Amino acid sequence: MKLSKITIYIFLPLILTSISAFKGDTNKYENMAQKKMIIYQVFTRLFGNENATNKANGNIEENGVGKFSDFTTEALNSIKSIGITHVWFTGVIEHASKTDYSSFGLKKDHPAIVKGNAGSPYAIKDYYDVDPDLADNVPDRMKEFEALIDRTHKAGLKVIIDFVPNHVARQYHSVSKPKGVVDLGEKDDINTTFSPNNNFYYMPGQSLELVDFEYIDENGYVENPAKVTGNDCFTATPKVTDWYETIKLNYGVDYLNGRSKHFDPIPDTWNKMKDILLFWAAKNVDGFRCDMAEMVPVEFWAWAIPQIKSQYPSIDFIAEIYNPQEYRNYIFTGNFDYLYDKVGLYDTIRSVISGNTSAKAITHCWQPLEGIQDKMLNFMENHDEQRIASDFFAGNPWKGVPGMIVSATMNINPVMIYFGQELGEPGMDNEGYSGRDGRTTIFDYWSVESIRNWKNKGKFDTRLLSDDQKNLREFYTKLLKLCNTEKAVYKGIFFDLMYANIDSPDFNAEKQYTFLRQSDNEVLLIVVNFDDHDSEIAINIPFHAFEYMQINPKQKISGTDLLSGEIISSILTSETPIHLKIKANSGRIIKYQVKP
Repeated sequence: MKLSKITIYIFLPLILTSISAFKGDTNKYENMAQKKMIIYQVFTRLFGNENATNKANGNIEENGVGKFSDFTTEALNSIKSIGITHVWFTGVIEHASKTDYSSFGLKKDHPAIVKGNAGSPYAIKDYYDVDPDLADNVPDRMKEFEALIDRTHKAGLKVIIDFVPNHVARQYHSVSKPKGVVDLGEKDDINTTFSPNNNFYYMPGQSLELVDFEYIDENGYVENPAKVTGNDCFTATPKVTDWYETIKLNYGVDYLNGRSKHFDPIPDTWNKMKDILLFWAAKNVDGFRCDMAEMVPVEFWAWAIPQIKSQYPSIDFIAEIYNPQEYRNYIFTGNFDYLYDKVGLYDTIRSVISGNTSAKAITHCWQPLEGIQDKMLNFMENHDEQRIASDFFAGNPWKGVPGMIVSATMNINPVMIYFGQELGEPGMDNEGYSGRDGRTTIFDYWSVESIRNWKNKGKFDTRLLSDDQKNLREFYTKLLKLCNTEKAVYKGIFFDLMYANIDSPDFNAEKQYTFLRQSDNEVLLIVVNFDDHDSEIAINIPFHAFEYMQINPKQKISGTDLLSGEIISSILTSETPIHLKIKANSGRIIKYQVKP
């Protein structure tokens, strides 16, 4: 294909980057574990709930709640069967709730500072306890969680839980802390806004005022002095849109005085949080998803994570982080294993699916990540984002297929799906506090119909699923399984083909994206179509790709589409494009056995 001078000028950096994307790193990939991390995020209290009442704003007696015990061996095997390696059990640690467990020695939470009836799993009430909602027998709740960890490991899966380091529930109080542990805030000087020895920030002389809130209680919640709200809200009058149910932890940063840092001596909060991490690591969890990690100073992570890993070397730390300028800081200084790729790949793919961005923009997602691509966690859904099938996103789960293929296969890094995503869960229920917003609620007692039907009273079969749900689950199974059966995906090199096809009349760079993955004598040609129409395309493979992969540039060979099983005959060469038909909202992963 002949490129215009201006095209060469614009895309020369892209060409060079495409060629060198993983150059010099081959040995690193050869030495990596032969597994790509495939995470199944599951909202624990919703998964096993078979109560179909689903009354808006219903309480636990009306709507029911799922339990640790609902994750039976059969359930875990079914999760694993679609290619999953890790389960992120969301909402395990005890959090504030409107359900009264005072008869079990647990302090009742004031309803004015709880979101929804079930409460937010990110308003931690006791770092040393698990949520009583999840237990069959409340006094045995920790033993039941430990049994779940054991079952999960026996099923060949690893366990990830949330670590919420930035904020806690307003009425945080640990009743389960180990002997000798001083509670958060127990020894704070509440007469000063900031002290490096305090665990919280205070506003002396001011009482918390919850104004313009729908909840009215004649016995109003009293907090004096007011503590600073979790989303860095330094006011005694947080709004309903703030994280008003939480208070921010003090890691030694004086936010009201130029964000000055007071890290010597080590702040008290640092030691308390390190001990909490060690407590859960001793339970044999395999990883922590660290909520809003970038709101905690990177210096804490640089200090804490190596200490945890010195005792538990294989444990993984995943950071929820949204500032790309801080990515390398939290990896190389903070010692995180993986970071969310939300503002890059997720936001771009979502925009492409929605018709607001060109598919060629995907190239510009990985380019700034040179050297850290393997550290990014890719996803198309999680508890914070709207469901693909919701009216607020694509309105059709199949429109997420091309984006999911890209997310899962363009690198060796982890990929995650959210429970029910593989069934096309639309998230369009009006649960109560959450409202009809295209997300599955994290605040309400509820059950998810698609999950209930798949669970089918503990049988975990597909008889109650629609044909469309069965087909979608089959797609996800094929895609996720090949991530760890195809070495070109889990350890291979990457070559972006967009620069060689950007001006081609037989390739629509606005709607299609294509790249190569290669390991040894196996090459995968991956192409996706974000268009709502079937297309006939031609893909140019430049000579540089053959040179970089060190394979013969002229081979008449047959390839197999790993998703459809179709055999495709073609000449793998830089001189002639590969002609393909590709269906609407779909993709092809064509595997070639090549000669060096």
